[in-house]
Amino acid sequence: MSASEGPGTDGLVVGVGCRPGTGAAVIVAAVREVLGERRIRCLSTIDRRAGEDGMVAAAREFEVPVLGFAAAELAAVEVPSPGERVRAAVGTASVAEAAAISAAVRIFGAGRIVVPKTTVAGTTIAVAAGGQTQAPPRSTA
Repeated sequence: MSASEGPGTDGLVVGVGCRPGTGAAVIVAAVREVLGERRIRCLSTIDRRAGEDGMVAAAREFEVPVLGFAAAELAAVEVPSPGERVRAAVGTASVAEAAAISAAVRIFGAGRIVVPKTTVAGTTIAVAAGGQTQAPPRSTA
Protein backbone atom coordinates (compact mmCIF):
# COMPACT_ATOMS: atom_id res chain seq x y z
CA MET A 1 0.00 0.00 0.00
CA SER A 2 1.47 3.41 -0.92
CA ALA A 3 1.30 6.39 1.44
CA SER A 4 -1.20 7.97 -0.93
CA GLU A 5 -3.52 5.00 -0.36
CA GLY A 6 -3.03 4.68 3.37
CA PRO A 7 -5.24 5.81 6.19
CA GLY A 8 -5.28 9.44 7.29
CA THR A 9 -5.77 12.76 5.66
CA ASP A 10 -4.86 13.92 2.20
CA GLY A 11 -4.21 17.42 3.56
CA LEU A 12 -0.50 16.81 4.15
CA VAL A 13 2.37 17.93 1.95
CA VAL A 14 5.96 16.80 2.41
CA GLY A 15 9.00 19.01 1.98
CA VAL A 16 12.22 17.19 1.14
CA GLY A 17 15.80 18.39 1.45
CA CYS A 18 18.45 16.04 0.10
CA ARG A 19 21.83 15.81 -1.54
CA PRO A 20 22.16 15.63 -5.32
CA GLY A 21 21.56 12.12 -6.62
CA THR A 22 19.62 10.87 -3.59
CA GLY A 23 17.79 7.69 -4.58
CA ALA A 24 14.06 7.10 -4.44
CA ALA A 25 14.41 4.36 -1.83
CA VAL A 26 16.08 6.79 0.58
CA ILE A 27 13.40 9.46 0.07
CA VAL A 28 10.53 6.97 0.35
CA ALA A 29 12.02 5.44 3.52
CA ALA A 30 12.47 8.88 5.09
CA VAL A 31 8.87 9.90 4.35
CA ARG A 32 7.54 6.61 5.69
CA GLU A 33 9.69 6.89 8.81
CA VAL A 34 8.08 10.26 9.55
CA LEU A 35 4.50 9.64 8.35
CA GLY A 36 4.02 5.90 8.18
CA GLU A 37 1.32 5.12 5.62
CA ARG A 38 -0.54 8.42 5.88
CA ARG A 39 -1.77 9.89 2.62
CA ILE A 40 0.09 12.88 1.17
CA ARG A 41 -0.74 15.37 -1.58
CA CYS A 42 2.75 16.03 -2.96
CA LEU A 43 6.47 16.06 -2.44
CA SER A 44 8.06 19.50 -2.58
CA THR A 45 11.67 20.63 -2.73
CA ILE A 46 14.07 23.15 -4.19
CA ASP A 47 13.70 23.39 -7.96
CA ARG A 48 17.14 21.95 -8.70
CA ARG A 49 16.16 18.64 -7.01
CA ALA A 50 12.56 18.42 -8.28
CA GLY A 51 13.48 16.79 -11.59
CA GLU A 52 16.13 14.41 -10.26
CA ASP A 53 15.50 10.72 -10.90
CA GLY A 54 15.24 9.81 -7.21
CA MET A 55 12.71 12.54 -6.43
CA VAL A 56 10.59 11.75 -9.49
CA ALA A 57 10.63 8.02 -8.70
CA ALA A 58 9.73 8.66 -5.05
CA ALA A 59 6.78 10.79 -6.14
CA ARG A 60 5.71 8.03 -8.50
CA GLU A 61 5.83 5.55 -5.58
CA PHE A 62 3.46 7.80 -3.59
CA GLU A 63 1.40 8.60 -6.71
CA VAL A 64 1.79 12.35 -6.16
CA PRO A 65 3.40 15.25 -8.05
CA VAL A 66 6.68 16.94 -7.16
CA LEU A 67 6.53 20.71 -6.71
CA GLY A 68 9.81 22.61 -7.09
CA PHE A 69 10.47 26.09 -5.72
CA ALA A 70 13.31 28.51 -6.49
CA ALA A 71 15.80 29.20 -3.69
CA ALA A 72 14.71 32.85 -3.62
CA GLU A 73 11.08 31.81 -3.14
CA LEU A 74 12.02 29.44 -0.32
CA ALA A 75 14.21 32.09 1.31
CA ALA A 76 11.17 34.39 1.64
CA VAL A 77 9.28 31.85 3.78
CA GLU A 78 9.43 32.17 7.57
CA VAL A 79 10.32 28.75 9.02
CA PRO A 80 10.69 27.40 12.55
CA SER A 81 14.15 25.85 12.00
CA PRO A 82 16.38 27.85 9.61
CA GLY A 83 19.93 26.61 9.04
CA GLU A 84 23.01 28.57 8.05
CA ARG A 85 24.72 25.52 6.54
CA VAL A 86 21.90 24.95 4.06
CA ARG A 87 21.79 28.72 3.33
CA ALA A 88 25.47 28.62 2.39
CA ALA A 89 24.97 25.53 0.23
CA VAL A 90 21.81 26.40 -1.71
CA GLY A 91 20.94 30.05 -1.04
CA THR A 92 18.06 29.56 1.40
CA ALA A 93 18.05 28.81 5.14
CA SER A 94 15.43 26.10 4.63
CA VAL A 95 14.50 23.62 1.95
CA ALA A 96 12.26 21.01 3.61
CA GLU A 97 10.20 23.31 5.86
CA ALA A 98 10.01 26.18 3.37
CA ALA A 99 9.07 23.84 0.52
CA ALA A 100 6.38 22.17 2.65
CA ILE A 101 4.84 25.53 3.59
CA SER A 102 5.10 26.79 0.00
CA ALA A 103 3.40 23.68 -1.36
CA ALA A 104 0.62 23.92 1.23
CA VAL A 105 0.05 27.56 0.29
CA ARG A 106 -0.05 26.65 -3.40
CA ILE A 107 -2.47 23.74 -2.90
CA PHE A 108 -4.64 24.93 -0.01
CA GLY A 109 -4.15 28.71 0.01
CA ALA A 110 -2.40 28.58 3.40
CA GLY A 111 -0.18 26.20 5.31
CA ARG A 112 1.50 25.46 8.60
CA ILE A 113 4.23 23.08 9.71
CA VAL A 114 2.83 20.05 11.54
CA VAL A 115 6.07 18.04 11.63
CA PRO A 116 9.25 20.16 11.86
CA LYS A 117 12.27 19.12 9.87
CA THR A 118 13.47 15.64 10.72
CA THR A 119 16.57 14.08 9.21
CA VAL A 120 16.49 10.40 8.28
CA ALA A 121 19.52 8.82 6.59
CA GLY A 122 20.79 12.22 5.39
CA THR A 123 17.43 13.28 3.93
CA THR A 124 15.44 16.02 5.64
CA ILE A 125 11.65 15.75 5.76
CA ALA A 126 9.14 18.36 6.98
CA VAL A 127 5.37 18.13 6.82
CA ALA A 128 2.86 20.94 6.38
CA ALA A 129 -0.91 20.93 6.37
CA GLY A 130 -3.43 23.23 4.80
CA GLY A 131 -4.74 25.81 7.19
CA GLN A 132 -3.52 28.91 8.91
CA THR A 133 -0.29 30.16 7.40
CA GLN A 134 2.83 29.65 9.50
CA ALA A 135 3.90 33.29 9.26
CA PRO A 136 3.86 35.90 6.52
CA PRO A 137 6.86 35.92 4.18
CA ARG A 138 9.68 38.18 5.28
CA SER A 139 9.85 41.48 3.49
CA THR A 140 12.65 41.72 0.96
CA ALA A 141 12.53 45.53 0.94
